Amino acid sequence: MSMQPVLKASDISPELKNDIFAISLKAVQEFSLEREIAGVVKKELDVKHGSTWHVIVGRSFGSYVTHEKGHFMYYYIGQLAFLVFKTA
Repeated sequence: MSMQPVLKASDISPELKNDIFAISLKAVQEFSLEREIAGVVKKELDVKHGSTWHVIVGRSFGSYVTHEKGHFMYYYIGQLAFLVFKTA
């Protein structure tokens, strides 16, 4: 699996984007279940960047979400899609 994140959509700052990529890559290396990966990323973001973050990880899902401006990312790491966003 390619470990290079591929950004598909975002309205997030470059600094926050890089932090989310780093957190996600670490989670993918340490865990194999999508639920575990999502949980680790969410908890880390809540601690580092304030709550309330939502993280969806999977190979096939649809979504329609409302998020805070400047707090949305959709990207892939290998075959895993990540949807990360923050709500008020």
